[in-house]
Amino acid sequence: MTPEERTAELAANLADVRARIAAACAAAGRSPDDLTLIAVTKTFPASDVRLLAGLGIADVAENRDQEARPKAEATADLPLTRHFVGQLQTNKARSVAGYADVVQSVDRVRLVRALADAAARTGRPLRCLVQVSLDDEAGRGGAAPDDVPKIAAEIAAAGDLELAGVMAVAPLGGDARAAFARLAVIAARLRADHPAATVISAGMSGDLEDAIECGATHLRIGTALLGGRRAIVR
Repeated sequence: MTPEERTAELAANLADVRARIAAACAAAGRSPDDLTLIAVTKTFPASDVRLLAGLGIADVAENRDQEARPKAEATADLPLTRHFVGQLQTNKARSVAGYADVVQSVDRVRLVRALADAAARTGRPLRCLVQVSLDDEAGRGGAAPDDVPKIAAEIAAAGDLELAGVMAVAPLGGDARAAFARLAVIAARLRADHPAATVISAGMSGDLEDAIECGATHLRIGTALLGGRRAIVR
């Protein structure tokens, strides 16, 4: 596929996604301007990141440090906000802090401390979201709802971190709307203690309408925007 063909494909996909967002916002009585669209570019090449930026995308996300770091370096000239959305080991905190602007997958106090240390060393403040587990599925990450206040307080107290809000993934095969409604309640409780923590990152390609209905502010869109996952990153 030529760059021109790929640009046309991405532009068409982006138009479809924006139309879905607009329709969902109309149904929910919300404005599309209240939503931030994050392109999840995992497994796709840096060239796609560059094409998306040319189409007006300002936020991109990755879930693996070993892929995210070289792509961030290859597109460092672009005015993008870079989100890390995958499970993060503490020994990768310093690497991620070197290029990410937002870490959405903070789910334990030990990781908060590692990120705070990394942000202090790199001199790059980090925005952090508390990832909330909405199911009992092992291996998907996320803090138990009862642990969210403790993790949030740790982030808020760290000098080089900013508590921005919450993130969650809908349960596999479950009721996404009910899960996102639970997340909205957790987010409201968090804002009672931390009024500036207004971000609710919820909703992906298959459930963005449910997320918008339940108050999501940020959508993480991969497949609907970029197509099926590719095996080779270049």
